Amino acid sequence: MKKEKIFLIDAHSFCYRAFYALPQLATSKGMPTGAIYGFISFILRILKDEVPNYLAICFDSSRRTFRTEKFSDYKINRPQMPDELKGQLSKIKELISALNLTSFEYEGYEADDIIATLAKKLSDDGLDVFIVTGDKDMYQLVDKNIKIYSAGKPAQIFDAKKIEEKFGIKPKQIVDFLALAGDASDNIPGAKGIGEKTATKLIKGFNSVDNLLKNLESLSSLSERKKIEDNRENIFMSRELVKLHFEVPIKIKKEDLKVKQPDNDRLLSLFKELEFKSLLKGLDTSSQMQDSSKREDCAEIEVFLEDVRKIKELLLYCDKKEDIYLGSSRYIYHLKKADDRLREVLADKNIKKISDGLKKIKVTLLKDGIDLNGLYLDFSLAFYLIDSGRSDYSLASLSLDYLEKIVDNEYLSPKEAFSLMDELKFVEKELEKRGLKELFFEIEMPLLEVLADLELTGVKIDKEFLENLSIKLEKKINSLKHEIINLAGREFNINSPKQLSQVLFEELKLPIKKRRKSHASTDEEVLRYLAVEYPICQRILEFRQLTKLKTTYIDVLPTLIDKNDKIHTSFNQTVTQTGRLSSSNPNLQNIPIKTDIGSQIRRAFIPSFKNGLLLSADYSQIELRILAHLSEEKNLIVAFKENLDIHSYTASLIFSIDKNEVDDIKRDIAKRVNFGIIYGISPFGLAKDLSIPVEEANEFIDNYFLRYPKVKEFMNSSIESCRKDGFVSTLMGRRRYLPAINSKNMQMRSFAERQAINMPVQGSAADLIKKAMLDIYQEFKDKNFISKMVLQVHDELVFDCAKEELEKIIPIIKDKMENAFKLIVPIRVEIRKGKNWLEMEEI
Repeated sequence: MKKEKIFLIDAHSFCYRAFYALPQLATSKGMPTGAIYGFISFILRILKDEVPNYLAICFDSSRRTFRTEKFSDYKINRPQMPDELKGQLSKIKELISALNLTSFEYEGYEADDIIATLAKKLSDDGLDVFIVTGDKDMYQLVDKNIKIYSAGKPAQIFDAKKIEEKFGIKPKQIVDFLALAGDASDNIPGAKGIGEKTATKLIKGFNSVDNLLKNLESLSSLSERKKIEDNRENIFMSRELVKLHFEVPIKIKKEDLKVKQPDNDRLLSLFKELEFKSLLKGLDTSSQMQDSSKREDCAEIEVFLEDVRKIKELLLYCDKKEDIYLGSSRYIYHLKKADDRLREVLADKNIKKISDGLKKIKVTLLKDGIDLNGLYLDFSLAFYLIDSGRSDYSLASLSLDYLEKIVDNEYLSPKEAFSLMDELKFVEKELEKRGLKELFFEIEMPLLEVLADLELTGVKIDKEFLENLSIKLEKKINSLKHEIINLAGREFNINSPKQLSQVLFEELKLPIKKRRKSHASTDEEVLRYLAVEYPICQRILEFRQLTKLKTTYIDVLPTLIDKNDKIHTSFNQTVTQTGRLSSSNPNLQNIPIKTDIGSQIRRAFIPSFKNGLLLSADYSQIELRILAHLSEEKNLIVAFKENLDIHSYTASLIFSIDKNEVDDIKRDIAKRVNFGIIYGISPFGLAKDLSIPVEEANEFIDNYFLRYPKVKEFMNSSIESCRKDGFVSTLMGRRRYLPAINSKNMQMRSFAERQAINMPVQGSAADLIKKAMLDIYQEFKDKNFISKMVLQVHDELVFDCAKEELEKIIPIIKDKMENAFKLIVPIRVEIRKGKNWLEMEEI
């Protein structure tokens, strides 16, 4: 019969290890959690991988023990426990309690002695004992029933045989070995001058310290004999310090240490508080999902539709197989094929459609020729407005945080999904309470229809152009590769940071600027710095840039083209924290336009109409105009009202020169300062950006605020308001919560302060273009234009235009974009037209 096993954990050893392994881990409010996360993850791994029958966790109680009374310098080398770790211990103990595990600590005793006492007692009770520790003095406990569990990857188990292989001595000789060799980590002196190799040799030869001391005259080495004689007292004291005690007054039965079912409600609450979302997945919460839905599967469509028409509400759910289910107050209907009656209900604007992914469902239905109108409440969007900092807006994630229910999106049934949706409807009141109802119902929800149309329409791609560009680029990349290898003097893998580091810094002896764990850094910042003096670094930068363009866009875009030579990106409303849209599969927001080859990618985007044109409408310096509005800075207002070149104007102010004296270099500096200010740039950041001394960058920023004092006031006011309220807002009331604004961690606090400055500006720009998109889309629809809006990229809208509609469309676009909001400065839009997205002329 297999013996039951117990695991005894040396808590402090693993708390320290986790603390130093994950120093930056913290909650969004700035609470350090690295030690907590690392330790509890480790305990959960032990429970899962080893499935112990019993488990106990042992802590040190204080630095004062019977050992410090014998030897005041015992462990004196060890620094005091850091405050950041001390603060995490209480939560670790709370989690241990929630796991229904037993922990021990006894005043005057170390965790090692508690473990020794438990190991002896439980071994005698017939259990297989596994001690989880990193301390080698614990090896003295190993016998036929007690083993050391070394928690590496993979884990190793040390029995008596393995210890003898590792140290060359038996477990029972470990005490005598350490008495001679000492232990620097615990400040155990041992015999000065006797190292581990000599100690091993002596113990193997004489079997014990006592026998060694009795037979010192037989030692052939006079030097060793003297060291031992001189350190006799230290050897005896060291042996006493290393010896573990088996008499800690523990009154416990083995049944008390049985591994039990955890308290999942407490774990749920603690994991949520600590923001350990990855650990939540491991909880067994099958009993927590209380399905309150009374809905039944209904085969009779007429009964289902009658219920929908009565309540004027229809829930929709798309499962992982992309099957769509419809829910009324009483019934669930699996949408396989829509007859005319169902189409009518889906298209009815007066029946509220509610789901957690309405855009995806609308696009799916439109592909089948089914129109979905009356889009009313999308939970993902609603909770995005409440908390834009979330990474997950799925039903499972929302249910966890707002309903304290753990469900798995993969296996969520329609009945469970609709039940959760019913409970999440409280979000409507929450939007009203936070002043977000107008933004939600007048901007975000209507925008779903616009984005669905953009996604379905797609944009046409010149596939042949991209294929030719790919061939051209391949030649250029190969040419660069040969140049780099020639400059290096040998062949190597340019894409391997380690091999590249070896070539640059070990063989070519280039100066090292930054280090990684295993090699000197070859990141872009380092290479840019070195490229000024070393041509090989310039070539590597070009090689990387071209390789990335080729593999990310030029070779990928043709694979995404449909039968009409169009690509259909997906527009995301819930990804950025400022309200800006993002796109994916492919990501068209990040196509580089500042390099020659990068901008060539835009050449591949072409109109779909015969003799048609692409139209680009781009807001001119919209963020600086919004900054002028928010700050009410008179100098900025004058500049925009008089339609001055804002960067030349700023340069004339910060350099105290006439605007006619501003050259390209000074204008570029002013441009970087103008945009840097919006992002809360520091003198250090500006210095790095401009490659100038920090003092000079600081002078530019000081001069900027001297000329634009109201901007500085706005920035300070935004930070202070955020400290008080916990959030900042855009012109339309969009909020971004920044709990780290009051963090004690300077890095986190500084980042939050920069966001507090940037969000009202960038977020308002996002609201503005969304409003413009809605107005243009509606006007195009009302006038039955065949021309289409096809892309939104940052502050730019792109239109696929029929030539005959161009003259009607241009004034509509300009009017709707420039008048979406009213600012105290004019809004300007630059409109260009062309046969592709690159080669365009201004209108």
